[in-house]
Amino acid sequence: MEISTNFPPAGSTSAAAPRLTLSTLQKVAIPIGAIWFYILFWEERPALNVLLYTLFVLIVGLVELPRYAPQWRSNGFRLTLAGTILSAAMMAWYGSGAALLAWLASSAMWLGYRNQPHLKLVVYALLTAISSAIRTVPRLAQLLVLPRSLDGRVERAWFYGRLLILPFVALLVFHILFAVANPVYSALTERVLTTIGEWVEAFFEIFSIPHFLFFLFGLALTGAALVSVPVHYFADKESRFGEFILRQRDRVASFAVRRPDFQAKRFRALDLRKEYLVALSMFGLVNVLLLVVNGIDINWIWFGFKPAPDFDLTQFVHEGTYVLILSILVAMGIVLWFFRRNLNFYERGLPLLRWMATVWVLQNAVLAVSVGLRNYYYILYTGLAYKRIGVYFFLLLTFFGLATVLLKIWQRRSAYSLVRLNALAAYVLMVGLACGNWEIWIARYNLRPELHELDYGFLLNMPDRVLPVLAAHPEVFTQRHLVHKTYGSWIKMEPATAAQRLQWRLTQFEERQQARNWPSYTYADWQAYQQLAGKKL
Repeated sequence: MEISTNFPPAGSTSAAAPRLTLSTLQKVAIPIGAIWFYILFWEERPALNVLLYTLFVLIVGLVELPRYAPQWRSNGFRLTLAGTILSAAMMAWYGSGAALLAWLASSAMWLGYRNQPHLKLVVYALLTAISSAIRTVPRLAQLLVLPRSLDGRVERAWFYGRLLILPFVALLVFHILFAVANPVYSALTERVLTTIGEWVEAFFEIFSIPHFLFFLFGLALTGAALVSVPVHYFADKESRFGEFILRQRDRVASFAVRRPDFQAKRFRALDLRKEYLVALSMFGLVNVLLLVVNGIDINWIWFGFKPAPDFDLTQFVHEGTYVLILSILVAMGIVLWFFRRNLNFYERGLPLLRWMATVWVLQNAVLAVSVGLRNYYYILYTGLAYKRIGVYFFLLLTFFGLATVLLKIWQRRSAYSLVRLNALAAYVLMVGLACGNWEIWIARYNLRPELHELDYGFLLNMPDRVLPVLAAHPEVFTQRHLVHKTYGSWIKMEPATAAQRLQWRLTQFEERQQARNWPSYTYADWQAYQQLAGKKL
C-alpha cells in the first residue's frame, strides 16, 4: 500500500500531516467496501455478513502487500490472520457472542501486525491498529475536498445557470396555462409528477440521514482497514524490553576507593541479603501454610466428596473459588516481585530460593486443581452455566501462567516475557472459545435425568439454536422440578408455564427465521429451523 512521502521540506514550519496517496486498488476498493458493508450490515445482525466482509478486507489487504514484505515472515501476522478467518467463519456458523469478540480482537490485531510486523505483544498490536485508524480516518476525509482545479468549472457552471433562470420562469408560466386549458395535458402532467414524486420518495427513503450516516461509518471502517498510517510508538516502546533480566550494576566508578563509596557498596550488598532473607522466610512460611490447606483439600475434596443435605454448595463454590483464585494470583505476584531484579543473581542462596519458590508454584497448581474440583461438584449437582465453563478456561490460563512463572524463576525471564506469553495464550484461548457450541452442550448436559432441579428459565433465554434440544425433551415438564431466577431469588416454574414459554419461543423463532435476509443467516439457525420444521409440542 502506498503512503505519501511528501513531508514538509527541511526548515518548514508547517506541522500539517502529509496527505495520503492511495493506490489504484485502494481508490476502487474503499467505496466498493463501503457499499458492500452497507448491503451486508444495514438492519442485519452479525452472522454470515461478518465472514463476507472480512474476506473482502483480507483479500484486498493481502493483495496490497508486496511479495517479500516482512509481514509474511511475522508469526503474529500469520497467527492473527488465521484467527480472523476462523472467528469470522464461526460467526457464520454459530453467530455467538464469543465468536464476535474473537473476530473483533483478531481483525484489529491483524491490522496492527500488518502495520508493524515486528511487534510481539498482541496488546501492542491492538493499540497500534487503533492508533492507525484514528490517524487514517481524518486524512481520508481530506481526500473528499474538491481539488482547486475544479473551482473555475464550478464558477462557470454557476454563471450559465443564472442565465437559464428567465427561460425556466417562462416555461413554468406556460405549463400552468396549458394545464388549465387542456385536461388531457393536465392528467398527463399529474401522472408524470406522481411518478417523479414516488422516485423522490424512494430516493430519500434509501438515502435518509440514518442511511447516509451508516454508509459513512462503513466508509470510515473500510478506509481504516485498507489504509494504514505507520505507527511506530508501540514498536519503539517494545524494543526497550528484553526477554530476560539483566544484572544491574552499581553506578559507582571502579577507581572510587573513598570510604563513603565503600559503605554504599556494603549497604547495597546487605540490602540484597536482606531481600533474600525476607523472600526465603516468606516462601518457607507460606509453603507450610499452603501445605496444610492442600492437605485438607486433598483429604476433603479430591476423594469421595459428597455434600451433606444441609451443605451450602453455592457458598462452597462461589466464595471459596473466588478466594482461592485470588490467592493464586497474589502468589504469582509475590514471585514476580522477588525475582524482578538482582536477586536472580544472588549466587550464594539462589538455588535454595529457586527450589522453595518452585515448590510454592507447584502447590498453587495443586490449589488450582482443588478449585477445578469445587467447580466440578457444583456442575455435577446444579448443572452447567457460562461462568462455570469460564472458570475452567481461567484455570487453563492459570496453569499456563504458573508454568511461565517457573520459566521466570529458572531462566531469569523478564516480566515483559511473561506478559507476552500469557497475552498470547489468552488470545489463543479466546479464539478457541469462539469455536465451541457452548449453548447446545450446556442444554444437553442440564437436561440429563440425574438433575432433578432444572433452571429452565436459563435454558429458555439461550439462543435460538438451542430450541431443537429443548423441543426434543418434553418429559421435563412432568418429570423435573423446574425453577427460574427472578430478582436474585429462585421461583418455581409451573409445567404449563414452561410449555407455553417454549411454544412462544418456537413461534417467534420461526417468524424471525422466515423474515431474515441472507446476510443474517447462520448455519446453526438454519439447521435448527430444519429440525423444527413441522414439529409441534
